[in-house]
Amino acid sequence: MLGEFKKFILRGNVVDLAVGVVIGAAFNGLVQSFVANVINPIVAVFWGGQRFADAHFTIRHSQILYGSFLNAVISFILVGAAVFFLVVQPINRLTVFEAKRKGTDEPTTKKCEYCLSVIPMEATRCKFCTSKLENKE
Repeated sequence: MLGEFKKFILRGNVVDLAVGVVIGAAFNGLVQSFVANVINPIVAVFWGGQRFADAHFTIRHSQILYGSFLNAVISFILVGAAVFFLVVQPINRLTVFEAKRKGTDEPTTKKCEYCLSVIPMEATRCKFCTSKLENKE
């Protein structure tokens, strides 16, 4: 049982996921600090000098802390933008680049000489018009 657990833990995707969670938590802390210590003071200048995170309104002796909520929204947007621009887009570019690099010059399809549909190169009969094809090699 311990051997199976060790095999499970040391699989690549589990380790990658664990590293991603740790890096994500650290990055979240960095963004939270940025919002609290840089964005909030800038907003406070225009907000009237008070801390934006403390902005609230009161309904029947209950405080609604909308400033704190807006801080969380700003943090979420910044984390999402960073992940998109620093992780998702580069991986998409690499995927496209790798697909182009792996592409061969040799075609894998041909057009049926009768109906002009695209069919596999090895086909001896068209799957669209069922015409018998000549193998031109």
